[in-house]
Amino acid sequence: MEMLALAATNLTSPVVLFFVLGFAAALARSDLSVPEAVAKGISLYLLLAIGFKGGAGVAASGLDARLAASLLAGVILSAAIPFVAYALLRAMTRLDATNAAAVAAHYGSISIVTFVAMTSLLDGRGIAYEGYMVAVAAAMEAPAILSALFITARAGSADKPMDRELMREVMLNGSIVLLTGAFAIGWITGEAGLERIAPFIVAPFQGVLCFFLLDMGLIAARGLRGSAKSLSGRVIAFGILMPLIGAAFGLVTGWLLGLSTGGIAILTTLSASASYIAVPAAMRVALPQANPGIYLTLSLGVTFPFNLTVGLALYLTLAQMIGG
Repeated sequence: MEMLALAATNLTSPVVLFFVLGFAAALARSDLSVPEAVAKGISLYLLLAIGFKGGAGVAASGLDARLAASLLAGVILSAAIPFVAYALLRAMTRLDATNAAAVAAHYGSISIVTFVAMTSLLDGRGIAYEGYMVAVAAAMEAPAILSALFITARAGSADKPMDRELMREVMLNGSIVLLTGAFAIGWITGEAGLERIAPFIVAPFQGVLCFFLLDMGLIAARGLRGSAKSLSGRVIAFGILMPLIGAAFGLVTGWLLGLSTGGIAILTTLSASASYIAVPAAMRVALPQANPGIYLTLSLGVTFPFNLTVGLALYLTLAQMIGG
């Protein structure tokens, strides 16, 4: 079966195996760790490389109505999915409105590392995709946060309204600024600019990604180990079910937009992923009473490993079926 073969290939890729190494090391209580400054530097490198290559790709292909439609669709997906996630959480679990809204925000936003893993999978299989999908990823970061705050306000549980300072925190989040800024620079300089810095952002990319996934494995396992009491079986089940629901929205949307097979796979992956960088930072400001042991551990310790090991192969297989 094609999907099983694809899953096996993905599971034995260096990226996934380094994640497994970090996860296993943390579960075994090894003292292996990545210094925080190094991890931050790697994150910045990945965002810069992703954004620049995406901008150069748009410069090469040019602007069209499909780009504008894809950006709009990404914003709508990011804003709408938290409402679905919130309703599902309230039906499946005993989480209060604040914690349910905080978790829901993570599932409307995106995981940039899951996005990178899918693009790496596509590149490895020679499957083309639209370069502007990195701009769609950037556009899907913030709307989910606004939806979560709207949900908590409606539920009467918001301590902090969406004021100017909070809007600034959301829109000027470092990951969004670097991703969109690098995208703009790549767009301005085009393929000539990409060629000039290719030795820095192309050749080392896979190796740096492996190092980053090692750190993610360590963080995910330690989060699970430390927050096990906060995660009931139903909450964990949500962390596996919700990506599949989000993927269905992304899959249909990508098909309606007329994206390529690779583009559909990426939009499906974005809709199925859960943020663990931008949204946790915003939730600490907007909903300080929400429990990070629930929302961060669920997105990073449950959904991220599921997507990395099982989801990517499934999403690509579905994209190939629907996109031809």
